[in-house]
Amino acid sequence: MKKFLWGAALSANQAEGAFDVDGRGLSVIDKLPAGKERFQVMSDPKNNLSRTFAHYPSHHGVEFYEHYQSDIKLLAEMGINSLRISISWPRIFPTGTEQSPNEAGLKFYDNLIDELLHYGIEPIVTMSHFDTPFALSERVNGWTHKSCIDAFVRYAQTLLTHFNGRVRYWIPFNEINMILHLPYVGGGIVDCPAEQRAKLTYQAAHNQLVANAKVCQLAHALNPENQMGCMLAAGNYYPQTCRPEDNLLAIQKNRETYWFIDVQARGYYPSYAQPKLRELALDITEEEIELLKNTVDFISFSYYNSKVCSSEQREGAELTAGNIFQSIKNPYLESSEWGWQIDPIGLRISMNDLYDRYQKPLLIAENGLGAKDEVIDGAVEDDYRIEYLKRHLENMQAAMQDGVELLGYMPWSALDVISASTGQISKRYGFIYVDVDDDGNGTYRRIPKKSYYWYQSYLRNQ
Repeated sequence: MKKFLWGAALSANQAEGAFDVDGRGLSVIDKLPAGKERFQVMSDPKNNLSRTFAHYPSHHGVEFYEHYQSDIKLLAEMGINSLRISISWPRIFPTGTEQSPNEAGLKFYDNLIDELLHYGIEPIVTMSHFDTPFALSERVNGWTHKSCIDAFVRYAQTLLTHFNGRVRYWIPFNEINMILHLPYVGGGIVDCPAEQRAKLTYQAAHNQLVANAKVCQLAHALNPENQMGCMLAAGNYYPQTCRPEDNLLAIQKNRETYWFIDVQARGYYPSYAQPKLRELALDITEEEIELLKNTVDFISFSYYNSKVCSSEQREGAELTAGNIFQSIKNPYLESSEWGWQIDPIGLRISMNDLYDRYQKPLLIAENGLGAKDEVIDGAVEDDYRIEYLKRHLENMQAAMQDGVELLGYMPWSALDVISASTGQISKRYGFIYVDVDDDGNGTYRRIPKKSYYWYQSYLRNQ
């Protein structure tokens, strides 16, 4: 029986910094500022990328590039046996078009992965966590162009070969469904006019699906021990009322979430996708359809909140924030400081839905609470985060009792990192506090929070 993966998670673009060190190229995230302006650039890059901003938070991250050894030591002492990380694509292929990798970039990840293995920590590696080389956005409008397939496969093959035997769990694309909602972040798409948005985003998603299938084929041929996963931003839609129309809309909204996972897990486009594919007239070849049969071994997902939908436009309906997705507010749930609704039972619902749908092992790749933590007398008393994690873990365990096969749990995040949605670090998720403010000022000193010691105790009892 495989060991349960008790871990934590982080990503290269939110943690590493060192954006121009050792030959690394620019990532699409490196062009994003913080605060309200961040969403302006993410949602309309064509008209905003030429602007100059005072602060680009990914440029420094939380200096994980410099601190990774002491950070991993701290995480090992917390008791995790796994860590979800990502590799920065432009750190290995600076523009995405090189024929050979940047050896200095590979060396950093050699050291990082060796450090994890030294402490008995299983690396779970995401190949592209919103980290498309910016040069591909400039040259070919990102993943809308099929040349990105070969560029990504070359990159992935480099990783699979170089880390063969040291990394067993791979996730080619983080939250693949995000490309429909933030095309620039999810696919490096700069030019995305409203009248062409659907065609461009679904074409880009198809290109990623083909790349994912090719990488699965390569990985399984290279080493049968390789476990390949896909990943979605999960969280079910609830119908606002028991009106049949609301329930039908919830089914349709959930299908939008599952669309790409259906392809990656089953090996073909589902029947409900066919009308949309015909309408958009995407560039899909017979060879690509055949390639899609190379499916994943497990389903990973992020879970932060559920959502609510209504078939009627209700005037004055209160809305709530979420992991990019805005939703009608659920009156039965509490909300975080950033307006994200907290629904631990929703995790159990999502797990059951995903397992019923695919009958493949699941991996919770992200789950956590963003909050304004304060250091008082040298300590961070984040009881609110402990309560959040407790309730979600209870529902995770309940889903496993329901019969769901789960590989592991990777709470977000291992240490405070730059928020993907706002570019702030004051929206903190980590078990470990990092002394830096939203402008990048601070000592970058690490302080384990109360939740660090709580999780440490929890893991000792597993």
